[in-house]
Amino acid sequence: MTPWVLRLIIANVVVYLATMAGGELVRLFVLVPKFILVRPWTAVTYMFLHAGTGHLLFNMLGLYFFGPRLEQRLGGKSFLGLYFTSGIMGALLSFLTPNSYIVGASGAVFGVFMGFALYWPREKIYIWGLLPVESRVLVVIMTVLALFGGFGGAGGNTAHFAHLGGFAGGYLFLKWQSWNSKAARFRRKATSVPSAPGDLQRWSQIRRENLHPVNRDEFDRVIEKVKTGGAGSITADERAFLNRFGSG
Repeated sequence: MTPWVLRLIIANVVVYLATMAGGELVRLFVLVPKFILVRPWTAVTYMFLHAGTGHLLFNMLGLYFFGPRLEQRLGGKSFLGLYFTSGIMGALLSFLTPNSYIVGASGAVFGVFMGFALYWPREKIYIWGLLPVESRVLVVIMTVLALFGGFGGAGGNTAHFAHLGGFAGGYLFLKWQSWNSKAARFRRKATSVPSAPGDLQRWSQIRRENLHPVNRDEFDRVIEKVKTGGAGSITADERAFLNRFGSG
């Protein structure tokens, strides 16, 4: 369990328990798209409301299983950016049903699903510990089940638009981040900024056995790339990945 995944799960559970005591918090936090200009905070707060225990459980299980590896890959700041961008995009796309009442972290969690599938499309996930399914296939299956299962709690097609907005938000955020990383590399090349001289030494001191198991394969891949092509051969994202685990 990574820090921000844990905090988001705790926040969702706490708010859900608080709403069981009365409806005032729900009325304050619920998203009604046509009122978003006078209640702009609801584009964020609706993500922490849930229509029932099943709704909460589905979203938190998705966050628990897919979120930690993605947070390790992106870092805490970018992971939160992905999460909230996806949720807010879900709120914006819900303008297609302006009079509906919308609750749930589904849009944000669907952005996490999208991120996982983009980074590890062929990762094998074992259903019930027996049936291996590639992550991209599992995400599609979970998406279809969610879209037709009514987990949104808003009735009609409202949840569908929030989910699709979550996918769009997650995809656009990661594409923007990728473009931004490439632009940063071009700027560094244009100004002839060399790699930090201590990078190789710092990375060589990373203890592989101390890494989370889900990060070891990525670590091995990037380190092998460094050994083959040098520090200048890795991308900004790969360099950031190593720096998160390196000391100093």
